[in-house]
Amino acid sequence: MSSFEHVKSEYRWSGSRLNKQAPKLGAIDLNLLVVFDALMRDRSVTRAGQRLGLSQPAVSHALTRLRHMLKDELFVRSPNGMMPTPRAEQLATPIRIALDGLQQSLEPTQFEPATATATFRIAVDNYAAIVLVAPIAEHIARNAPGVTLDFRPSGTLNIPDLLDRSELHLAIGPPRVQAERFSLRRLLQDQFVVVHRKGHPAARAREFSTETLATLPQLEISSAQFGADFAEASLGKSKPVLKPAMRAPFLSAAQILATSDLVSVFPLNIARHMTKSHGLVLHRLSRPPKPIEAAMIWPRRLDNQPAHAWLRELIIGVVANDFRRT
Repeated sequence: MSSFEHVKSEYRWSGSRLNKQAPKLGAIDLNLLVVFDALMRDRSVTRAGQRLGLSQPAVSHALTRLRHMLKDELFVRSPNGMMPTPRAEQLATPIRIALDGLQQSLEPTQFEPATATATFRIAVDNYAAIVLVAPIAEHIARNAPGVTLDFRPSGTLNIPDLLDRSELHLAIGPPRVQAERFSLRRLLQDQFVVVHRKGHPAARAREFSTETLATLPQLEISSAQFGADFAEASLGKSKPVLKPAMRAPFLSAAQILATSDLVSVFPLNIARHMTKSHGLVLHRLSRPPKPIEAAMIWPRRLDNQPAHAWLRELIIGVVANDFRRT
């Protein structure tokens, strides 16, 4: 080999950062992409191996092959685990979508809930956790005993990212996540009402005005995100100034309200749960604030996947049957 040819050969390899050639599709081992996806999810060689049923050396060997094939480090060790490089972040979503599509093509075209074994990971906000999780779980247990539900609180989650990576199958909450790659189905709206103890001195009227509410000491819920917004209820008047006399977690609210003259504002379906188990009553507001809204959000690529479509239809049916009065 001439010195020029040697230099040219070395440049193609060591200078690959400047002149990267995409590997041919036929040369890619699908198993390596499965390992890559597991590493992106778990950020750990050990946990990725446990997910895939592989030993740690086998995952490390696969990562070495991936690095060689893609000419990039892909994952770098850090105190927080294996951190992906920009190139790995760029590849993550296309690979996840491709693997999902392949998996779906191998699945049966029909979903038989009575005999199916599947796990659905669903993010829920506080409202959905209180109002919707129990009836959904009840219907799943009755119709699909082999299906496992993994409900996760959505407060600190990056919902779009987890949906993109198939870490979540579905999210239920306010309809804020809107993008072309996601589908959305509104489930229900819920009006706000006032909750207080039986015999409360301010409970003579059938309805509370916002002005009356503003004169009463309020219990503010510190652990929930379904607070009422009275801006649209004021009809051009100044927004009522509520008096939070106490802040407490939702789990303490019913007992506090039952043993004090504090009042609180809750969505109607949550208030109904509270009044069933404690000495509490609810009152409608003469000018209720903007209703709270719950919606399902999921990756559009799963629109026609049989199992996912069945889950969505079941949830829609639960809402239609259990919340007609809302």
